[in-house]
Amino acid sequence: MRTLINGIIALLVAVGIIGCETKANNDQPIYKNPAAAVNDRVADLMSRMTLEEKVAQMAQYVGPEHMKQAEKDLSPEELHNNDALGFYPGLHHTDIEQMAKEGKVGSFLHVISGEEANYLQELAQQSRLGIPLLIGIDAIHGNGLNYGATIYPTPIGLASTWDETLSYRMGVETAKEMRATGSHWAFTPNIDIARDARWGRVGETFGEDPYLVGNMGVEMIKGFQQDDFTGNEKVIACAKHLIGGGEPMNGTNASPLDISMRTIREVHLPPYRRAVQEADVFSIMTAHNEVNGIPCHNSKELMTDIVRNEYGFNGFYVSDWMDIERIHSLHHQTETMDEAFRQSVNNGMDMHMHGPKFTESIVEGVKSGIVPQERVDEACSKILEVKFRLGLFENPFTDEKKAKEIVFNQEHQATALEIARKSIVLLKNDGILPLKKNAHKKIFLTGPNANNETILGDWHWLQPADRIITVKEGLEAVAKEKGFALDYYNSGEVIGKTTDKAIKEAAARAAKSDLAVVVVGENSLRYKWSEKTCGENTDRAHINLPGRQLELIKAIKKTGTPVIAVLVNGRPIGEEWLENNMNGILETWEPGSFGGQAITEILFGDVNPSAKLPVTVPRTAGQIKLYYNHKPSHYFHKYKFTNKNPLYAFGFGLSYTKFKTSNVAINKTSIKGDGTFTVTADVQNIGKVEGEEIVQVYIRDDYSSVTRPVKELKAYAKVTLKAGEKKSVSFDLTTQDLAFFNQSMDWVVEKGTFTIMVGSSSMDKDLTKLSLEVSETKKLDLNNYKPNYPAAM
Repeated sequence: MRTLINGIIALLVAVGIIGCETKANNDQPIYKNPAAAVNDRVADLMSRMTLEEKVAQMAQYVGPEHMKQAEKDLSPEELHNNDALGFYPGLHHTDIEQMAKEGKVGSFLHVISGEEANYLQELAQQSRLGIPLLIGIDAIHGNGLNYGATIYPTPIGLASTWDETLSYRMGVETAKEMRATGSHWAFTPNIDIARDARWGRVGETFGEDPYLVGNMGVEMIKGFQQDDFTGNEKVIACAKHLIGGGEPMNGTNASPLDISMRTIREVHLPPYRRAVQEADVFSIMTAHNEVNGIPCHNSKELMTDIVRNEYGFNGFYVSDWMDIERIHSLHHQTETMDEAFRQSVNNGMDMHMHGPKFTESIVEGVKSGIVPQERVDEACSKILEVKFRLGLFENPFTDEKKAKEIVFNQEHQATALEIARKSIVLLKNDGILPLKKNAHKKIFLTGPNANNETILGDWHWLQPADRIITVKEGLEAVAKEKGFALDYYNSGEVIGKTTDKAIKEAAARAAKSDLAVVVVGENSLRYKWSEKTCGENTDRAHINLPGRQLELIKAIKKTGTPVIAVLVNGRPIGEEWLENNMNGILETWEPGSFGGQAITEILFGDVNPSAKLPVTVPRTAGQIKLYYNHKPSHYFHKYKFTNKNPLYAFGFGLSYTKFKTSNVAINKTSIKGDGTFTVTADVQNIGKVEGEEIVQVYIRDDYSSVTRPVKELKAYAKVTLKAGEKKSVSFDLTTQDLAFFNQSMDWVVEKGTFTIMVGSSSMDKDLTKLSLEVSETKKLDLNNYKPNYPAAM
């Protein structure tokens, strides 16, 4: 529908049917009339705009306060290699403010307070046409760049809940906090498929499986936008990064991706198709990297041919941080910066993040015939549509006083805590967990992540101490009630700088305790960039515990005191020694504002862990790339000296109770090429406490014209069961769930047998297998494919 509207707008503007003198009935310009239809308002406003003003809507800059910090801290050379801070050599922050006042800026990012947002909107109101600003921010897991915001668990933890309703709630609540502090556009969700544990941004994703990533991404987008994103409590979402950043060639952010278009379409693109077709996402950000020799920011095939024309994307594209410039400066695909700007726009780019020279280049490109006027009109019209639908022309300001009632309110706190509780994966338990009341008179706590903001993960600035519960604070809060004394020792919070003295002291104190809890992992704090070991642009060649953390744990274990390892990390940690020697292991990821409380509740059994891994955890970096949905020949030969199996499998997670899956059945033995079938199973809690089980359904095409993965997740259900209780679960599937791209790249289901697998993880030992026959080969319509949607029971 929007494509038709944009076409009409362009036609009306071109032929002059809508002109500068167009008025509403009250002698007011149509674009200023809130009662007028959005498409009429867009067309009217565009008819009044100069070429320069249209292109200015496509131009984004960082906020003045952000610039002030960068002006003080960065050299021009550092700016070129930095993706977190920005300033513009030759332009002072006051120059950018003047540009906003003159209508030469369409959008800002990194504006982190309502006060600054309102100031910038006041400047924009003084421009010739009074077009408000669109303010975007990286609200990856809450609006964490804002001081005092609710910080939810990072996306990898959210995905570990296997509960997309929580993803929706996080989106709704984050949108409210964003609007309360002046932002309208969330640069999230990150729906990259994470296939390399070395990559520092794994924690920013929903894991390795296209189906699970798609479910989480679709629901978060729906939470942000709530259908039409109209009103003052909604924002537009931004699906990112198109495409393939989660499978970098050498594990480092922005490194090349050189894989088949088959893998791109089967693994990396499905979440984007669903974001467009199921959630109507209104913006997409392209990726830093190149794909098969073409920088994503210059890929007509990805932006226009596939996502816009095939999938029906009707929103606008935004570049990632100065990546259009890198078409020239990094990738060397164009000889000049002007060529980079103009080719990117011609190939589908709609907004430039961020900085000068873009506007002038595109304006000159239009005047010289290199960039079609229609391309600028299309981009401008979409950006203006967003601003009208968000209500910014009526009220671009935020109520700074009311923000205090919205940000970090009780409802949002409760959601953050619930997600944290359901995101923690129990990886090992020799029976020590849950801890018994009065069983351990003295608990020793140490480790670099035991008492700081590392539990908040990446994408937040320093937060108020009274809005965070660390692990130390969580244990202190229940010490008296649970009957133990807590001995906390700060063995050093900077990973890589642990001293011999600290290790010796930690071991001595552990020896005098009944139990040791060691909180180790990684550090994603972007405001302590030099200390980071994880997060954006912080990749590693290894996936073990960095620094001397393993030495610390080994020294404590050597005392004979039972040890529980609590992992706080933004990507998988492959440390086999822990699995072989710890009494218990919790994978908490980066659990957010209430992480310390949730961890404590899990330790003492007040909450029964229910999370399952959304990624495969390798034993060593030498196994990478390692993922559950690999091809049959992936492990045809073994490694010498190393177990080929993962340390922990996709879909794995323990509980304080036990579950049994039985009576697995399919209602049909054979179906036609466009048929449906139902998979059923009984699930029983055969333990002694209430718990939640995640029942998973995988499929495999036994023989096919193109090699297929050994298993693919196609459905799951989260089932809550009291001790002894049994429930039946049912999954309705179709041949779309069995289809793939054949040798001609047609989307088909092929005749033959399929293995249907049902169980508690992706491991063969946890799955019951049945057979289904498809009686005919049939070409299907991919755009009509909506995967099975899970429901909690």
